[in-house]
Amino acid sequence: MAAARRNPQLLRAGQALFDNDLPTAESILRPYLKQRPTDVAAIRMMAELAARIGRLVDAENLLRRALELAPAFTAARANLATVLYKQNRAPDAIAELELIEREGESNLGHASLKAAALGRIGGHDEAIELYRILLEARSDQPKLWMSYAHILKTVGQQADSIAAYRRALELEPTLGEVWWSLANLKTIRFDDADIAAITHALAKPGLGKQDRFHLHFALGKALEDKGEAEASFAHYAEGNRLRRSLLDYSPDDMHRHVERSVALFTPGFFAAGDGQGCDNNAPIFIVGMPRAGSTLVEQILASHPAVEGTAELPDIPAIVRRLEGPRERGDPSHYPECLADIGADELKGLGEEYLDRAAAQRFTDCPFFIDKLPNNWAHVGLIRLILPKARIIDARRHPLDCGYSNFKQHYARGQRFSYDLAEIGAYYSDYVTLMRHFDAVLPGCVHRVIHEELVENPEREVRRLLDFLGLPFDPACLAFHENPRAVRTASSEQVRRPLNRDGFDRWKPLESQLEPLKSALGPVLQDWHR
Repeated sequence: MAAARRNPQLLRAGQALFDNDLPTAESILRPYLKQRPTDVAAIRMMAELAARIGRLVDAENLLRRALELAPAFTAARANLATVLYKQNRAPDAIAELELIEREGESNLGHASLKAAALGRIGGHDEAIELYRILLEARSDQPKLWMSYAHILKTVGQQADSIAAYRRALELEPTLGEVWWSLANLKTIRFDDADIAAITHALAKPGLGKQDRFHLHFALGKALEDKGEAEASFAHYAEGNRLRRSLLDYSPDDMHRHVERSVALFTPGFFAAGDGQGCDNNAPIFIVGMPRAGSTLVEQILASHPAVEGTAELPDIPAIVRRLEGPRERGDPSHYPECLADIGADELKGLGEEYLDRAAAQRFTDCPFFIDKLPNNWAHVGLIRLILPKARIIDARRHPLDCGYSNFKQHYARGQRFSYDLAEIGAYYSDYVTLMRHFDAVLPGCVHRVIHEELVENPEREVRRLLDFLGLPFDPACLAFHENPRAVRTASSEQVRRPLNRDGFDRWKPLESQLEPLKSALGPVLQDWHR
C-alpha cells in the first residue's frame, strides 16, 4: 500500500513495530484509526500489534475487516493465514493461502506456511514434497531448511531431520531456533565445537531476543548433558527471563478460572444436565501438565488397534473462545458461568461441532481417537457437558520433575505459564485443585496415570488404563516405541524409545534454585499424586 509508505504516522508506527516497541505503535495507531477507520494499511498494522501480544482473535477480526474493505489486499490475506495457523486452524489457513495461489500472488513464504499447515493436519507426505520443491528453488533459505527438518522429525526421520537442521546452521549459524530444535530432539548431545558455536552466536552484537533466548535454552541443554548443572541452570534461567519478557500472562487469571469452575460445577449442576450433550463415545482426552508423560500415554494407546492417535487438537479451546465472546482487553470472561444458560440442544450441538472439527485430524476408521491437548484440564466441565461419554485421562508427574522439565522447555506456542518457576508452581497447584474437584463431584469420570508408576510397572498400569477405556489388553501397547506414527510434541523422539528412568529426579542437583517453584506449589508438593 503506497499510501502507507507515504504517511508519516504510519511510517512511525511501522518503525515502532519493527523495533518491537508495541506501546509506541499502539499510541500512534489507535487515534489514527479513530479518524480513519477504513485505512486498511493501518488496520493491518493494528492486527500485527494484536498478534504480537497474543490477541489472535482480535488480529483475525481486524484482518477480516481489512479484506472486506480491500479483497485484493494480498498481504492482509497472508497475515490472516498466519494468524489462523497460530490459532491451530490449519484448514482455514490453507484455504486462505489457496485463494492467494489462485490469484497468482503466492510466494516462498506463503508456500512454506502452507507446507507447515499441511503438516499440522497430518498431510505429512504432501508437506514434505512441497518443502522439497521449495528447497530445489531456494536452497539458500535457512528457515526453509529448518521447517523441512521440523516435519522430518515429526514423521520419525531423525537422521534426515538432523542433516536439514545442520544445513540451516551452515547458512545461518546464529539461528537460535535451529540450535534449540536440535537440542529439543533430546537424543543427541552437542560436542565442544557445537557449544563453542552457540557461545559465539550469543556474543554476536545486535542479536534479537528470539535468537538469544533460543540459544540460551540450547546451551542450557548442552551443559546439562555435560553434567554442568549450575551453568546449565543459569542459561535456562536467562532463556526463560527473555521469553517471559515478551509474554502477556497473569497467573491470577487461571487461579480465578479454577475458583469459578469449582463454584459452578457442583453435583447438582451436573445432575440437572444429565442425559444432555452428544452421546458419541469416540473421544479420549488426555489432560494434565505439559511434560508429564501425556505423549507416552498417547503413544501407548495409539498402539492399540481400536485407538487412533491424532494430536493436541485446538477444538475445545476454540469452542471456549466462542463461548467467551468478543471482549475488550481486561474485560472479565463470561466462561464458565455462561454454561449454566446453555440448553440441551446447544450442548449437543457443541459436542457435534467438536467431532466435526476433530474429523480433519482423523485418517483411520478406529472407533476411538485421542485429543492430547494437556491444557484441556481447565475445561473438563465443558467436556463433560457436551460429550458426557468421552473418556478423560489425567497424566500426572512429580511436580518438581514436571516443573523443572517445563522450565527447561521452550514451546513453539502456548504454555505461557512455563517461563517462571513460581508461575509454573501456581499453574500446577491450580491444575491439581480443579482435578480433585472433579474427582469429588464426578467420581470415576477421570482416570489418573502417575508417570512414575507407569514407568515402574508398565503392564499393570496399561491394563488399568485399558480397563478404564473398556478395551481388551493388546501387547502392542507395551511395544509402543515401535509404532511409526507421526508425533508432533516435544517428546516425539523420547516415545520412540523403550521406557526408562532418564527423566527421574533431574531436579535434585538444583533443589535450592527451585525454591520459587516449591514455594508456589505449597501443600501440593507433598500430596500431588492423589
